[in-house]
Amino acid sequence: MDNQSRRDAVRAFKERKVSAGVFAVRCQPTGEVWVSASRNLEAQQTSLWSQLKWKGCYTKALQEAWNTHGEEAFSFEVLETVEDEELSPMGLADRLKSLDAAWREKLGAAKALG
Repeated sequence: MDNQSRRDAVRAFKERKVSAGVFAVRCQPTGEVWVSASRNLEAQQTSLWSQLKWKGCYTKALQEAWNTHGEEAFSFEVLETVEDEELSPMGLADRLKSLDAAWREKLGAAKALG
């Protein structure tokens, strides 16, 4: 890859649109559901799966279910995205927090992260 192509690729990466929103992790054998909000849904599953594989997830029940049933038993689902172009960082944080709480209540889910 030449220098111009590399610069173009870096610029495109930095300018890409990142989706914020709320996601669910489901354990098929048990029916358990965990919900959390994320500022970057595209990267969230990779990050969470990595934590679980390396036994570093802070959500004890989720880690225990993963250890018992394995990766194949889990699914990652985006529940709702937030258009954040008109929101301030604080406004986005507040919106994600309220959506997180609403989805956890709706699904009877536990908190997936934190």
